[in-house]
Amino acid sequence: MDGTAHAAPAAAPREGRRPRDLRADVFRGLALWFIFIDHIPDNWLGHATLRNAALCDATEVFVLLAGYAGGIAYGATLDRDGWLFAAAQVVRRVGSLYVAHIVLFVMFTAQVGYSAAALEGAIYIDELHLDAFGEQPYRALLEALLLRFQPAFLNILPLYVLLLLQFAVVLPLLRRPRLLLGLSLALYAATRLLGLELPTWTGGGWFFNPGAWQLLFVIGALIGYRPPGGAGAPLRLPWRRWAGWLAAAWLSLGFALLFLAWHRPDLGQAAPRWFVALLTEVDKTGLHPFRLISVLALTYLLAHAVPAGTPWLRGALARPFLLMGQQGLPVFCSGILFSFFGRLALEYNDRVIMQVAVNAAGLFCLASVAWLSGWYKQRERARRMQPEPIPPGRPA
Repeated sequence: MDGTAHAAPAAAPREGRRPRDLRADVFRGLALWFIFIDHIPDNWLGHATLRNAALCDATEVFVLLAGYAGGIAYGATLDRDGWLFAAAQVVRRVGSLYVAHIVLFVMFTAQVGYSAAALEGAIYIDELHLDAFGEQPYRALLEALLLRFQPAFLNILPLYVLLLLQFAVVLPLLRRPRLLLGLSLALYAATRLLGLELPTWTGGGWFFNPGAWQLLFVIGALIGYRPPGGAGAPLRLPWRRWAGWLAAAWLSLGFALLFLAWHRPDLGQAAPRWFVALLTEVDKTGLHPFRLISVLALTYLLAHAVPAGTPWLRGALARPFLLMGQQGLPVFCSGILFSFFGRLALEYNDRVIMQVAVNAAGLFCLASVAWLSGWYKQRERARRMQPEPIPPGRPA
């Protein structure tokens, strides 16, 4: 999200720090809402999310922006305090993500299991790949702790954990962007060409193959990192009209593929067979190059179309997404639980009123979680900054 040709600073830096890029927060919040929407079957609003308009979806946006934020935060720590301290900060973040994942696993399993038992004949257990937990609960808990048991919807945080652990190791290579990008590309190519994968307990590999998805994270980190001295990002994205046209053309091609294959299959039958067949090859597990190019093309256009100081980023309409993007972890975890409640509601009644109520309530609840989390962190930060009171009788 460089936007060097158009962007202006959002605010003056404080204490030498870079101003926060509100674009990243807003678009991350929007991606989290899309994830909530897409996790609800038969949600009409799901037809308006990114996955129906491009050969990528909110997951790619989430990972790219995670890398972008990591490049900003941990890159600055690397330059200020050195590799060891920066890596320690990354590992501490990994610990928070790991604990959040385990708590979410327990809560989601209890939520789905209770619902399946209460609604006789419900297929939630099999559909969400929790049947192994019912058959071997103790072994399933152990495998969940080892990140080798990943039911549906519980596979993004394990990916994030591994990406950050890898990032802690390669942090110094942010200063050598060509080498880091080359190594990342080599791992991506080897993963796809050789079929490398991490095994899971229930068979097969991880739904999100870390060997492939790390490339998107690394690209985001290189875009976000700024070397000392105020130099530009190692991976610069200056505006070029020809590049903008190429990005727009690529996204248009992706939309045409989706339109012919999903929205108007009757027209797709008249298109060349090879054209529509392309869509069947675009896998998400290994981050197919089409998906990678699509999210990068979208990022390129948005980074230049939306300057960093755009007023609407601080406006009322963007406010819920801004809060959600700034508190991504609690919002993501609560969104997984809320989306299942939304599914139950739409299975009971999927008419227009319920559709509107589910999506509006979901956005309100996610924004409320974000506000509460932000409010608590702000109060806790203010409390730590206050001087300790002097006990009576002790000289000041």
